[in-house]
Order: sequence, then C-alpha cells, then structure tokens
Amino acid sequence: MTATPAWPPQSAPRLHVETQLGDGVAVPVDGNPAHYLISVMRVKADDIVLLFDGRSGEWAARARDIRKRDLVLECVAQTKPPEQVPDFWLCCAPVKKGRIDLIAEKACELGVARLQPVLTRRAVVDKLNYDRLHAHLVEAAEQCGRTALPELADMVKLEALLRDWPTGRNLFFADETGGAPLEQALRAHPGPAAFLVGPEGGFDPAERAAIRAAPGAVPVSLGPRILRAETAAIAATAAWMAINGDWS
Repeated sequence: MTATPAWPPQSAPRLHVETQLGDGVAVPVDGNPAHYLISVMRVKADDIVLLFDGRSGEWAARARDIRKRDLVLECVAQTKPPEQVPDFWLCCAPVKKGRIDLIAEKACELGVARLQPVLTRRAVVDKLNYDRLHAHLVEAAEQCGRTALPELADMVKLEALLRDWPTGRNLFFADETGGAPLEQALRAHPGPAAFLVGPEGGFDPAERAAIRAAPGAVPVSLGPRILRAETAAIAATAAWMAINGDWS
C-alpha cells in the first residue's frame, strides 16, 4: 500500500509576510522573497509554501501566477494556530554588530516575547540598525517554526526602564558582584519575567545599585566564569525557558 504523502510537505519553505492571512487570502510576493522562492527553492505552480504574519498562525498556501520576478501565494489551510509565547522579555545593552545580531537571532529561536535594547553608561554602541535586527528576527522565525516575531522595542535608557518597570514582572539581572544561583532564583520567582544583561564593560556601581533597588529586581550569578554579553543573554534565556517557560 502506498503511503500517503505528508501534508503540508516537510520540505515546504516558510515565509514571513505582512499581509494578514486567512482562508482564500491571496498574497502577492516580489523582490527578494520572490527570488528566494522562484530561483533558490524552485517553487512551481501548486507547490505549497508555509506563511505566517505574526498574528494569524501559520498557513499553507499554493503558489500560482508564477512569473520571472513575482508570484502569488493563496492560503488554503491553517497549519498552526497563533503562537502562545512565554511572557519573557530579554533586556540587553547594545553590543557590537554581529553580536547583537546573534542575540536577536537566538532570542527569537528560544521563544522570547520582547527584545528590549537598554542604553547603559558603559555601552560602546548607542545606535542600532533596526532594519537589520528585524531581518534577523524574521529569518530566525522562518527557520525555527515560530508563527510570531518577538516585539522589537525602541532602545531606552536604563533609568527610564527602571522608572517605568511594570508591577508584577520579575527583573532578573546578571550581577558580576554576586547574586543568587540562577536556577535557585528562577525557581523561587516564577511568573512574568525579564532578564537584564549589561554591556561588555558591565554595569557601573551606580547603575547596579539602582537596579538592585528597583521593584521586582532579582540579582543572580551566572557562575564562576566571565561571560560575554551575548553568551549571558542566550544562557539566561535558555535557563528561564527550561525552568519557567515552554521547555518545562
């Protein structure tokens, strides 16, 4: 007996689009995404492409009206419901190009709901290329199967972040001068959370004191070794997901 082919095909490419998806919605695609589908993935008429818009879950769409530089994708069935993302924010000081891109990519893969850049006194970078960061989030979401992009918030100064910190949200932060062991702290403080990672030079003493005084702040230790900012951000996020997030 011939086996029934998997549907949608596991080899179907995934694409993030801005158009709100739904049954029968036709999505025109051109530019780089069209080049990727037509010239790289060799999509033909009636092939399936998986689409997500960040709001409507994932949809299987059939390719039609394929031309040299554009095509149309018509939604035929929802394959995943809208994603329920763990209520976790990653707040990090901007670091050099390449490293902040890595943080964005891995934050998306790990399931972060919000990526919040925070300007601190020792930060060596004070501006971010948001278009590039958004592109990294999109690429990571397409690859890892997410149906929603993390919110990419505008950069704020540390003082403003602490002043406006929402009641009821734990603020874990990597304190190189000492804090509770990470696993112990995470288990003791479940619920909505954020993790704050400083710049390559760390927080200065006044910033550290201000963070410790903030409501909901939980200083933690990330072990005996000195970690790069991007390593700390990725490791802390993975630990939270394993203990309080959707890995448990």
